Amino acid sequence: MFLQKYTNDFSKMIQQYQLNDEQLRYTGTPEMPIKISLKNPFIHPIIGIANDRLTNFFVLDEKKDVALYTSNEQALLLRTFSTDQRYQGQGYAKKALQLLPEFVHLHFPNANEIILAVNKQNIAAQSLYEKTGYQRLNRIVDGEYGPLYIMSVRLD
Repeated sequence: MFLQKYTNDFSKMIQQYQLNDEQLRYTGTPEMPIKISLKNPFIHPIIGIANDRLTNFFVLDEKKDVALYTSNEQALLLRTFSTDQRYQGQGYAKKALQLLPEFVHLHFPNANEIILAVNKQNIAAQSLYEKTGYQRLNRIVDGEYGPLYIMSVRLD
């Protein structure tokens, strides 16, 4: 598996990317962040590819909403993290998160932290993030669909 910045070469794969209703309670489809990234150079859609299949999608935000969650100007905000429903439960989300620090180091060398907000009700996602090194901070913010825990991983 590898991570890569999204390019239009992957547009067909994005069109076939599938999220179920349960996933859509907590995340959005890739199309909107990709559209936003065309006008905002600080929004970076990232894809996870395994065996020539698009398994994961997420966004790294350098500036747009980082300040909502941290005062660290060198932090990246991980958002819209998802796994295609056809590949859930196969370890791709965990692997993508494990590969992320090295990917960030290569493509965003000034970043020293990855921060995210996860819905308080999304226990499975919280567990996944904790298993891959994220720690819950003593901060909760109000989200569109309820309270969000703020989680962070420091980069060496």
